[in-house]
Amino acid sequence: MSDMERYLANRQRLIEAGAYEAESERDACGVGLIADINARPRREVVELAIQALKAVWHRGAVDADGKTGDGAGLRVGIPQDFFKAQVARTGHTPGEGVIGVGMIFLPRTDFAAQERSRTIVETEVLRAGLRLYGWRQAPIDPSCLGEKAASTRPAIEQILFEDPKGRAPGVLERALYLVRRRIEARAREDALPGFYVASLSARDVVYKGMFLAEAIDRFYPDLRDERFVSSFAIFHQRYSTNTFPEWRLAQPFRMLAHNGEINTLKGNRNWMKSHEILMAAKAFKDAQDVVKPVISAGASDSAALDEVFEVLVRAGRTAPMAKTLLIPEAWSKRAELMPGAWRGLYEYCNSVMEPWDGPAAIIACDGRWAIAGLDRNGLRPLRWSLTGDGILAVGSETGMAPLDPETVIERGAVTPGRMIGVDLQDGGLVREHDMLTMLASKHPYEDWLKNVKNIEAEVGPGPEDLLFSDEERARRQAAAGLTLEEMEIILSPMAETGKEAIGSMGDDSPLAVLSNRYRPVYHYFRQNFSQVTNPPIDPLREGRVMSLKTRFKNLGNILATDEAQTNVFVLDSPVLTNGMYARLRSVLDGRVADIDASFPAEEATGAGGGLMRALDRIRADAEAAVREGAEHLVLTDEAQGPERCPVPMALAVGAAHTHLTRKGLRTHCSLSARAADVSDAHGLAVLIGLGATTVNPYMAFESVGARRQRGLAALSLEQKALNMKAAFDAGLLKIMSKMGISVVSSYRGGCNFEVLGLSRAVAMEYLGGVTSRISGIGLAGLEQKLAELHAWAWRDEGAVRLPVGGFYRQRASGEVHAVEARSVTALQTAVRDEDYASFREYVRLQTRETDPVQLRDLLEPRPLGPAVDLSRCESVNEIRQRFVTPGMSLGALSPEAHGALNVAMNRIGAKSVSGEGGEDRARYTPMANGDNMNSAVKQVASGRFGVTAEYLNQCREIEIKVAQGAKPGEGGQLPGFKVTQMIARLRHATPGTTLISPPPHHDIYSIEDLAQLIYDLKQINPEARVCVKLVAAAGVGAVAAGVAKAHADVILISGNVGGTGASPQTSIKFAGAPLELGLSEAHQVLSLNGLRERVTLRADGGIRTGRDVVITAMLGAEEFGIGTTSLIALGCLMVRQCHSNTCPVGVCTQDDDLRQRFTGLADHVVNLMTFIARDTREILAKLGAERLEDVIGRADLLDQVSRGADHLDDLDLNPLLVRVDPQARPPRSTRAQRNAVSPSLDEQILKDAAPVFTRREKMQLVYDVKNTDRAVGARVSSAIVRAFGPDGLEDGQLTLRLAGSAGQSLGAFAARGLRIELEGDANDYVGKGLSGATLAIRPFAGVRRHGPGDVIIGNTVLYGATSGRLFAAGGAGQRFAVRNSGASVVVEGCGANGCEYMTGGVAVVLGPVGDNFAAGMTGGEAFVLDEDGRLEPRLNGETVFLSELKGEAEARCRALIEAHYAATGSLHAGALLNDWDARRADIRHVIPFEPAKIEAGAKRA
Repeated sequence: MSDMERYLANRQRLIEAGAYEAESERDACGVGLIADINARPRREVVELAIQALKAVWHRGAVDADGKTGDGAGLRVGIPQDFFKAQVARTGHTPGEGVIGVGMIFLPRTDFAAQERSRTIVETEVLRAGLRLYGWRQAPIDPSCLGEKAASTRPAIEQILFEDPKGRAPGVLERALYLVRRRIEARAREDALPGFYVASLSARDVVYKGMFLAEAIDRFYPDLRDERFVSSFAIFHQRYSTNTFPEWRLAQPFRMLAHNGEINTLKGNRNWMKSHEILMAAKAFKDAQDVVKPVISAGASDSAALDEVFEVLVRAGRTAPMAKTLLIPEAWSKRAELMPGAWRGLYEYCNSVMEPWDGPAAIIACDGRWAIAGLDRNGLRPLRWSLTGDGILAVGSETGMAPLDPETVIERGAVTPGRMIGVDLQDGGLVREHDMLTMLASKHPYEDWLKNVKNIEAEVGPGPEDLLFSDEERARRQAAAGLTLEEMEIILSPMAETGKEAIGSMGDDSPLAVLSNRYRPVYHYFRQNFSQVTNPPIDPLREGRVMSLKTRFKNLGNILATDEAQTNVFVLDSPVLTNGMYARLRSVLDGRVADIDASFPAEEATGAGGGLMRALDRIRADAEAAVREGAEHLVLTDEAQGPERCPVPMALAVGAAHTHLTRKGLRTHCSLSARAADVSDAHGLAVLIGLGATTVNPYMAFESVGARRQRGLAALSLEQKALNMKAAFDAGLLKIMSKMGISVVSSYRGGCNFEVLGLSRAVAMEYLGGVTSRISGIGLAGLEQKLAELHAWAWRDEGAVRLPVGGFYRQRASGEVHAVEARSVTALQTAVRDEDYASFREYVRLQTRETDPVQLRDLLEPRPLGPAVDLSRCESVNEIRQRFVTPGMSLGALSPEAHGALNVAMNRIGAKSVSGEGGEDRARYTPMANGDNMNSAVKQVASGRFGVTAEYLNQCREIEIKVAQGAKPGEGGQLPGFKVTQMIARLRHATPGTTLISPPPHHDIYSIEDLAQLIYDLKQINPEARVCVKLVAAAGVGAVAAGVAKAHADVILISGNVGGTGASPQTSIKFAGAPLELGLSEAHQVLSLNGLRERVTLRADGGIRTGRDVVITAMLGAEEFGIGTTSLIALGCLMVRQCHSNTCPVGVCTQDDDLRQRFTGLADHVVNLMTFIARDTREILAKLGAERLEDVIGRADLLDQVSRGADHLDDLDLNPLLVRVDPQARPPRSTRAQRNAVSPSLDEQILKDAAPVFTRREKMQLVYDVKNTDRAVGARVSSAIVRAFGPDGLEDGQLTLRLAGSAGQSLGAFAARGLRIELEGDANDYVGKGLSGATLAIRPFAGVRRHGPGDVIIGNTVLYGATSGRLFAAGGAGQRFAVRNSGASVVVEGCGANGCEYMTGGVAVVLGPVGDNFAAGMTGGEAFVLDEDGRLEPRLNGETVFLSELKGEAEARCRALIEAHYAATGSLHAGALLNDWDARRADIRHVIPFEPAKIEAGAKRA
């Protein structure tokens, strides 16, 4: 068996076991366009594209063989002279028409399949009336391929043809599209492996493959031919999370190249199944079956986007319009900033189809238009340059294409949601504003909007009434599963504050499938979230790009271009209060059908038949109603009562939506749910995700309406309802944002969940095929639990009093919890008294044979052989060194608790993680007694609080916290009452001000961004290993593979039960997956792809005993995080009020009085680790293992000893236990390896600057740079802080003068004493983590413009900077100065979200700003030159206000502008200074509220 055959067999084993889904694989890339804006075919275009592709090699990834790339390619116009010469070589005389080319991948080793493929292609080409010139073997040089790429390489041939009918180009391309679709259909029928049509066109041809980008013109010699000319070239370098080389997945595709990820793919796929029926009937009347399905089975997100884009174009849309339909700008909350015609265009697009949402840089060409556009959030970079001779270069990085700077007349960046384009027919560059104006002028969209009826005024806030008597209400509450605890902890805070309820310390209750109590179906759903391959969105600070706008009624054909298309109703949100529901019914016309979601209680026998019949009836009723003309369906369980049992609304909605989608009817109607069983935002999100248009949680509103306790008594019914609705809306936005989804119409019907413990049959039949790796309860079990609850609720006298509950907090009569009072007492006795017998009692209490809480409770390790003597087992010391206390910040924890953890772990040679928030410099030196309070692992989280060059050089390891187990996809929050003087100093913030970490790392929007951050960190600390923290979820294995390819050294898989200082309750309970699933998947997928030995695999999440250690080791872990249990050892009582600063034992508080109560000692944590290691050692001895190494990855030694409760169909844990190669020794790391990254310019700089470090000399050095020179200055800064400390050098002691286009992360973490002067421009992340250095950037050949300069630096500039200065004589991109906490900066314009989350420093912007300026800015100050009054409507005024320039502020501002002029020679700054008295009035001072209040209070005092 060859290596590739073995790989495929192992991959299939994982898929069949449910341990891996090929759909979870992700990719990202570098992408670009070279075009002649005068539409002239030029050799220079092709050459520049090849060179640009080679210049983004760092945005791709390489297989372990060193030569197999993830994919690279070019799409160019067909060079007619070149291909006519090829035709002549076949003995034909080419005609007068254009030569068409099909680039075909054929099965290379199956000659029969090869011949069959050729026959199919020829038959369909001739059938279309084309003249066939024959086949050409595309010349290739396979010697440049890696082993995997070579073994999967197809035979690559070109079919050459001509159209004797002389059809118009657009008509011919449409015909060729249908030809290709017929070819593909026949190839599928014949099951031809490896057959793929890369392109089939008379306009353009695609050259792509699984080689390194640098090898493209070596592999395809055609590209080196001087006759190979084109007016445009699209290029793409792929980075994939998997390493299986599928040549078809390389890009560009037929229409576009895509950098990013479509987060809404599941929903888009489902909606397209309905859209395509009407669309195909209208646009492809004679070929409907050829076009459908539009999206191929198994297509990646990029491929699916390409297929939909292509069908829109072939049906008559232009490429610019197709982009606007699919990836529109965020407009609904900023409509006042754009012309009415543009608003009309976007409103039309909104009423036509659901956006394809997610990070996206799109380069596309339809033959007439070549376009470059961005997603609504601007999450990918697109920089462009235009030369005087008409060359436009657009791409992921400036400097990709080696243009002569003297010839460049303009530089820019595409703004979020917009696009630029080149007219390849008539010539010309169309800029963003002109493009929108052109599109908006095509139809009278504003007039059509008159048919869009916003019914918010009629349906929205108004009277609210109670629906039921007290007793009926109580019984309905009981039937919905409500408890007093839920009323107190979840619903009451929502009604009082309008916000979701907050909790802390994680989740230690059983998974729904393991519980013996009734659990709503929603509890089996786990929220998906973004990590690494795409970012979550920030609903708090970037809510302007998000929308809950909900549309009703028949949406018609997405290709229709008339006013009837827009005849829809619109609401601002899908959440309906009880009053709103009643008013909506009166607004909708008579075409409403009510569908009863209940069934006779007598049929609820526990066999499942009654529930199945009810679901079948619901589906049939829904279909019949739509076919009879109903436009609005209402699924309601109101009819439940003593004689009728409710159908779980999740099943009812899922069944109806799935059925209507399969029948092609879903777009004909709205689908509303009136549900008693929804009591939180999670249940709401499940129903929307399953397809509901609106949701009315009527019992939730009824319950708080009738409630008088606590703060609710003073609120009216209407106010309580409004607050509840606001909380539901905010919760839904939060859950959507975790997935990186901005628009509810794209979230709806996407089933963006994983279900745990619902039977796969139920998931497939009724829930749209949502991922279900662990099967469990089926219809019979659900019916049994429903029947029990129904009988108690409607027949038991006690049901009129709600049960106490116990799901959220441990209660004697409630749900089981892993950490309860007895175990806390036993553990604390053990560690305080150094009593191993008490620890054994704690272990006994944690052993859960009859009441399992975690999946591992169903597993039992099997011996390797006879037991061994304990003396032969590895020592406690060795085992303890594998332990880690996970990241818990100094801020969430008290200084005493945080320090005790560090001391303890350093004493035993293990590791503690600093958490987010920096570290006190005093800890970098051991204490007088030798104890060391310095964290061995320094965490880099999204807030970058306290992340300086010095901080990053005081550790053995750096951890990038991508996600946190208790709230993946969300940021952190430290309330103002915890931000003491010390905490503020460490975090470079203002005391008393709430500090929020954004949900995403703003320098990790994709996998190649993570690779860049890892590169940066390995530059600033050339010795530390880098760890990436992920949270368990379906697909985490593919993400882990991508992380390993990004040169991480450690991957931490965190389970969903992790503790936290503060998190929404719905996140603690329902986000993420169990550690066992994520860990097993990561280990197996890394092993499958040959990457496991590159990385150490660490695990945390509920690890409490030696048994937990051994089982997680068998699932693949080498190191083990012990967090919550460590806090219990220090005195934590699990009262779960960490977020309130009221911890009664001083562990999680900054209150001085409460801190005095802290009695924990480092000795207690040492004792804990010793006991767990001792327990581990004893288990190993019984298993016959001498070392933990003997059992790592040995999942075959785990037996499933329980299949769960009797009411389950089958609780099968096989996905945990399967191994990639059962015969081989499981791979693992050395736990010491450090994966090298590519060399940097700094290595040469350090050699040249040796006198600075040996004799403290002052030096100036000169270098040319290009875009592949990344993180310039970081390695030098590491040397500076190690040799001299953070303040040991004077400013400018080492000056680097650079010329060219600098790569990403110029000046990252640059330390004081370093000055970098760049003549040219720079890419993203300039000054990231700036730590005292000065950066000065001016354009090529100096400053020549009198107004604000062109865009000169990229996105996310000064992210997390703590000190230093930046002067840039030009504009910055998106998210300029995000989380700046101390640097001073002057730029001449910035994109969207400038100065976001600033907590310190000064920003001066001498030019226009983008939307959402100063969002979440709580410290520092900004000055904006606002000559045209653009600032105020673009300002996010939630945390800041505007002031005139005056007093000391004016002096500070002017001094910085003077320094900017001195550093850059900016003519714009010079003119401003020369006319200061006249122009100073145009400068607005942006001031945060909180520091202003604090300062005013200090003055009054």
